[in-house]
Amino acid sequence: MSEAMARAPSQPVLEANDLHKRFREGRGADALDVSVLRGVSLAVQRGETLAVVGASGSGKSTLLSIIAGLDTPTTGTVRVAGVDIFAIDEDARAALRAQKVGFVFQSFQLLANLTALENVMLPLELQGRRDARVQATEMLGRVGLGERLRHYPKVLSGGEQQRVALARAFVVQPAVLLADEPTGSLDFATGEKVMELMFELNRETGTTLVLVTHDRGIAARCDRQLRIEAGRVDLGALAM
Repeated sequence: MSEAMARAPSQPVLEANDLHKRFREGRGADALDVSVLRGVSLAVQRGETLAVVGASGSGKSTLLSIIAGLDTPTTGTVRVAGVDIFAIDEDARAALRAQKVGFVFQSFQLLANLTALENVMLPLELQGRRDARVQATEMLGRVGLGERLRHYPKVLSGGEQQRVALARAFVVQPAVLLADEPTGSLDFATGEKVMELMFELNRETGTTLVLVTHDRGIAARCDRQLRIEAGRVDLGALAM
């Protein structure tokens, strides 16, 4: 490898360029154009942790939804592992999400009719993995739920449900993990334990973490912070 190649910066695992999101509110002559995102750009390297912070209604969750390919921008591009996700069709986008992206939500988003083990096996089964049961069992053991494999979400505490959600997200070893207020439904002490576990798993797997949070303490633990104000990146608040 040449010295120039060795010094060349690696391609970001996640890159968003000049994202705008607008919609019309109301009807007829009274309709208004509302801008949720206004020219947001970001680039995140492999293994990096980025906290997206800002007031409620600033556009944080919309940004995360667009990065995930769950919503579409009015203009702008998003690349995940080098793939322009809005240049491919929805089926291809869903396949890319299944292979490269993990999710952790405030409301856990576990399937109530599946056990903890079955919830964690699901993304592996969607990939056609024959070792789904073995891998899911090992991951649930890693998050401290080795004795709760056959329990349904309704009998698990909030902290346990979020641990199942973490296991489900990390078991596929995603290139990017997107987390939207992962401690928002938990008490402080439980939230602290869940976040410590999330950061541990992130370090172990080398996953790129993009975390939406209003918690300054959690944000401070990330490598960088990106503050969104009224749909724009607050350049004065960028932090290393």
